[in-house]
Amino acid sequence: MLKDPSQKYRPFAPVHLPDRQWPNRVLTCAPLWCSVDLRDGNQALAVPMNISQKLELFQTLVKCGFKEIEVGFPSASNTEFSFNRRLIEENRAPGDVWLQALVQAREDLIERTFESLVGAKKAIIHLYNSTSPAQRRVVFGMSKEEIVRVAVRGATWIQERLPRLKGTEVMLQYSPESFSATEVEFTKEVSEAVMEVWKPTPQRKMILNLPDTVEVAMPNVYADQIEWICRNIRDRDSLIISLHTHNDRCTGVAATELGLLAGADRVEGTIFGNGERTGNLDIVTVALNLYMHGIDPKLDFSDLTAMLEVYERCTGMTVPPRQPYAGELVFTAFSGSHQDAIKKGLTEWERGGRQHWDVPYLTIDPTDIGREYREVIRVNSQSGKGGVAYLLESEFGIELPKEMQREFGPIANDEVDRLGREVSGAELKAMFWREYIERTAPWQLRGFETESRNGIVRCRARLLRDDQPIEFSGEGNGPLAALVHGFSTAGVPRFEITHYSEHALSSGEEAAAIAYIQVKHSDGRTRWGAGVDTNIELASVKAVLSALNRS
Repeated sequence: MLKDPSQKYRPFAPVHLPDRQWPNRVLTCAPLWCSVDLRDGNQALAVPMNISQKLELFQTLVKCGFKEIEVGFPSASNTEFSFNRRLIEENRAPGDVWLQALVQAREDLIERTFESLVGAKKAIIHLYNSTSPAQRRVVFGMSKEEIVRVAVRGATWIQERLPRLKGTEVMLQYSPESFSATEVEFTKEVSEAVMEVWKPTPQRKMILNLPDTVEVAMPNVYADQIEWICRNIRDRDSLIISLHTHNDRCTGVAATELGLLAGADRVEGTIFGNGERTGNLDIVTVALNLYMHGIDPKLDFSDLTAMLEVYERCTGMTVPPRQPYAGELVFTAFSGSHQDAIKKGLTEWERGGRQHWDVPYLTIDPTDIGREYREVIRVNSQSGKGGVAYLLESEFGIELPKEMQREFGPIANDEVDRLGREVSGAELKAMFWREYIERTAPWQLRGFETESRNGIVRCRARLLRDDQPIEFSGEGNGPLAALVHGFSTAGVPRFEITHYSEHALSSGEEAAAIAYIQVKHSDGRTRWGAGVDTNIELASVKAVLSALNRS
């Protein structure tokens, strides 16, 4: 890092708004919500959702109560287009749900977008083009006047095609993308140019979406930008001002809440914050923040765990255990003093001692969202993989990969069930060591050496197989690849390594590294292995042998 970052970076210029009103306002009602999980959230996935996954997530969003869902970018791919058509042709969208489709200001893409929406009951056509100085200079090489012409041309192409959606209730939306980095005066200019084409009225409003595309300033600056637009743009009563925040500075939630105070009417985001870079707005957090202040969020999270399971299954993403409201451990206390305070607070509540919720350390009643309060993770026959993993990590620094937790959790629970009592963290560690680290049959390591030349690693392994010595050599682009190749030359059925991770163990007498490896056999079976050694390469080799021994 630079000792003087001001030589390379500069603060974002504040908005001149000396009489700002938003700091004195209080939120009293929920905004309009629009989920962009199927578009912004989907494009941020390493492996985008297929149509079946998108359908399942769409149905979950509808069940939750979303009335506006950005279903995709239908002009971007056949999958996106086909998904739109299935929603419409199979009548999967309820009559009160708006299907929002995103499109750039290009005529061919607008044409394809209209084709995808024919027959929809309600449709929001979401036009955007980027407006910030950096985008104008670096990406487009255009002046402000040329950027305005791009927006007007796109708006005109959309206006001309509206008769083709006869029978569909249509709402129009415009986003000056990169609004957060755009001069507010220019945002006003380009937005009003689009309004001149679409001519919104108080009875037929358009959505003006003002995205915090990249967080470039503190959230109070975004609030100033929103208030400035709300106060200065013409025909404000003909507009629905919408927010779309990202999380580059980890203040997406704050920016949205302050933006609502500044006068916005609507919020776009994803249910657990999945999005490009560090993510989109987490709608669950903002909605439940309103809920904890006694405001009906107009969204139903009474079974948040079920929603989380659908989200993780469809997207392949995971919600961190400490994520607000949704995380596995957010309603679990490990501190004795916290446990005592919560227990006393719950007792007071259950006895009807207070009208309003005021339990120490719990901002809302977990049962309202289908969760339960657990005083502490104690491992017995009813314990889950999370408790087992937590004790191993907190007491011994053993950080099991999530998939490995799913394998070891039931193994530990079976053993605890056999004992018929609660077990300590040390006993859990002993179970793990017996299951993974101390497995020495049929394979046992006697020696392993490698050499690298021209990017190729060659290994020589000396092993015992059922107490009989065996040696082989192999080569690959790394030590483990060479080892796997060596096994194949020794007549061992082919397998591949599908997961590898490692970390240092806690300091002390076992100041070593631990490696976790998952192998997949040719018949599709997978097994986890683990190895410990002061040499991380040898720990990895031992982890492979552990997985093979467990197969």
